[in-house]
Amino acid sequence: MSPPNYRRCLSCRRLAPKTEFWRIVRVYPSQTIQLDYGMGRSAYLCPTASCLQAAQRKDRLGKSLKVSVPEAVYQTLRQRLAVDSIHEPDSLGQTR
Repeated sequence: MSPPNYRRCLSCRRLAPKTEFWRIVRVYPSQTIQLDYGMGRSAYLCPTASCLQAAQRKDRLGKSLKVSVPEAVYQTLRQRLAVDSIHEPDSLGQTR
């Protein structure tokens, strides 16, 4: 078994296996932004509200991908965050 591929969150700088992050891709050559798949320049972001807010407020995604990131991408990530938080177990082990 091969060792996991590690990546760093562009917002909080946490190092973890890449499966723990959201992947945002600037697709080559169209320069469009996609989530999770595609070939081109990639940035990784923790799936947390604080990292998402910091990335948007400081334009870290745009700087990392070297392209302006549309608001629709941030909206999609916020929706994913809301869905993920509904399905996470709480401290008693029950899903919300």
